[in-house]
Amino acid sequence: MGSHRRGGPPVVESAAVSDTARLPRVEPEPAAPAASPPEGRTAKGRDRYFDTLRAVALVRVVTYHTFGWAWAGMVLPSMGIMFALAGTLMAKSLERPALKVIRSRVRRLLPPFWFWGFFVVVAMLIHGWMPDWRIVYWVVPLGDPPGNAWGEQAWEILWYLRTYLWFVLLSPLLLRVFRPAPVPVLVLSLAPIVVLQFLWEPPDDRFGVGLLDLATYLFCWILGFAHRDGVLQRLKPFAVVVLSLVALAYGGWYAFTHQAETGSYDLDDIPYAQAFWSAGFVTLLMYAKARLGIDFAWLARFKRLDRIVRIFNARAVTVYLWHELALILAIPLIDQFWKVPAFERYLPLESQWFMFGIGWILIGVFILLCGWVEDVAAKSRPRLLP
Repeated sequence: MGSHRRGGPPVVESAAVSDTARLPRVEPEPAAPAASPPEGRTAKGRDRYFDTLRAVALVRVVTYHTFGWAWAGMVLPSMGIMFALAGTLMAKSLERPALKVIRSRVRRLLPPFWFWGFFVVVAMLIHGWMPDWRIVYWVVPLGDPPGNAWGEQAWEILWYLRTYLWFVLLSPLLLRVFRPAPVPVLVLSLAPIVVLQFLWEPPDDRFGVGLLDLATYLFCWILGFAHRDGVLQRLKPFAVVVLSLVALAYGGWYAFTHQAETGSYDLDDIPYAQAFWSAGFVTLLMYAKARLGIDFAWLARFKRLDRIVRIFNARAVTVYLWHELALILAIPLIDQFWKVPAFERYLPLESQWFMFGIGWILIGVFILLCGWVEDVAAKSRPRLLP
């Protein structure tokens, strides 16, 4: 697990991604006049608070993969947020037949993954990679797709897609277990990570790593169920706040006292600490929405910012998949800048912040060139921008 650089989604469902973000499209009644969207929601029924959380989480992912700041995961546990939001949307979608919902989620995820994977796989083949039977994981990422060291920075982020896909497949069962006793099941969803940490060490292979990731973020996914079903809204503020702070304190303490082999307190390298820190942090974010009704309606007054948030959500899979390639390509591009005397003199070419800016420009290019695949996956009309 330590070999994976985490902090990356998502997934997203897109077009409204994410599922890491998809809400079902709201179609008006044929004979009814169009109504104004409620406070905090876009015209298509999306929630600005959740959309903003998802957009900020994606920005944090790109920032972490640029600078490698160990403290970034504590400032914002992006993946815990993404899994909680996806769990909420999955619980809502499962009001429809489970098989139909799973098929829809998989359909939204796989075409963008295949499109991106084609370029990565071809590049690795050119650089001497010889695949074996495990190449099937490049078709359906139920396990970590294989690759060579040359392309590792690109494919290492796929752990999120694999974990998300398994949560989608398991959701009908998880929801059936959750609803008869929601609060006990939510609390006990931290038990698997405790078992894997202290009672049984999973094997150091695809199965073990996948199991560890599921255990790490199971609470966040179930927390999404709790929000959707109104369980969070019924809980007492004192208990929720105190228990969340206890989880944060415990996760933070464990991270600083059980640092990774590299000597880092990066939560992505300490799954047990990640599980408790994310549980406490994301619970507070979700409870604020459920109890206080935070809706970020003010965002509508800032049209450009609101537009950016909507683009991030509609292209979340694209941003997640292509951001590492954008950061990789930024390096040779900046190398070319050194050949221009004016650039060398006036631009901060050695600064990581400059690479960060170039990376975002390239991410924008990828959104324009590749984002349409998310529209095709959602069975909607392809567009350069949503």
